[in-house]
Amino acid sequence: MKKKLMALLLASMMVVGLVGCGGKDDNGGLIKVGIINNDPNESGYRTANDKDMKAMFTEENGYDAEFAYSLKNDEQISAAQKFIQDGVDYLLLSAADTAGWDSVLKDAQAEGIKVILFDRTIDADASLYEASIVSDMAKEGQTAVDWLKGQGLSKVNVIHIQGVMGSAAQKGRSGALDAQVAADANWSIVEQQTAEWNAEKAQQIVQSVIDAGKEFNVIYAENDDMAKGAVAALDKANISHGVGKDVIVMGFDCNKWALEELLKGNWNYDGQCNPFQASYINDIIKKLEKGESLSEKVIIMDEKGFDASTITQEDVDKYGI
Repeated sequence: MKKKLMALLLASMMVVGLVGCGGKDDNGGLIKVGIINNDPNESGYRTANDKDMKAMFTEENGYDAEFAYSLKNDEQISAAQKFIQDGVDYLLLSAADTAGWDSVLKDAQAEGIKVILFDRTIDADASLYEASIVSDMAKEGQTAVDWLKGQGLSKVNVIHIQGVMGSAAQKGRSGALDAQVAADANWSIVEQQTAEWNAEKAQQIVQSVIDAGKEFNVIYAENDDMAKGAVAALDKANISHGVGKDVIVMGFDCNKWALEELLKGNWNYDGQCNPFQASYINDIIKKLEKGESLSEKVIIMDEKGFDASTITQEDVDKYGI
């Protein structure tokens, strides 16, 4: 009888051990990842980015993935804390704001959880994450401003529609324009507000400028959706825009429909932001799982800007998202 009781006790201890150990053993060998992203409905770029991540991080590809979404940093941090408590193997992060991440990343590191940044940088010590797969947002902004400088306008009066304040995309795309305006007396900001990536809010901003009777000749919108909203306000007021017209329209992200607006001459410029980072992250995880060291800590996505006067249908088909 005692032998039977001992056998049952040992068996029960083995079961508890299997269930309670966490990690890959109780997960069919799958790599457990927690993915924190911005709202996939914020823009066409984000929709494409989220779709790319979901297509990669599947059971078929060896992953047990959970997703969390928010445009607010505090909500993203709460999601990260939950993923840490859940014992994920990897935390994949596209931060809503560059600041405030040190504490939660230190918690992840203490638990042996590897952090990989995608799409956006953060203001944290590089030792707190394994790798960063990002766009060079400052370069995106500078490329756009350099293009605008090359248009030969005697006066540059800009309606500047910003993305979510504090995000890497907003800071990079705003920084170059702010610097140029500060350096050149012929450049001015007529209006500068955040529309938080939203087309309707952008339309309201531009409409308020029109209603106030302020003069402007450039729309510098930090994503395509906001540029679209701005154009809706121009159209409502019968203000011409595009190649050879009264107002230059500039956007970012290279949605296919936006590049088609360039091809038609309705917009003037669109800056590329590459949303397809999942394959890069997958390669990094596979290397780390093998115990291999990474040759690069920061991987910058290859990107360019498109001009309505030179864009082709081939460009639209190849680069449109």
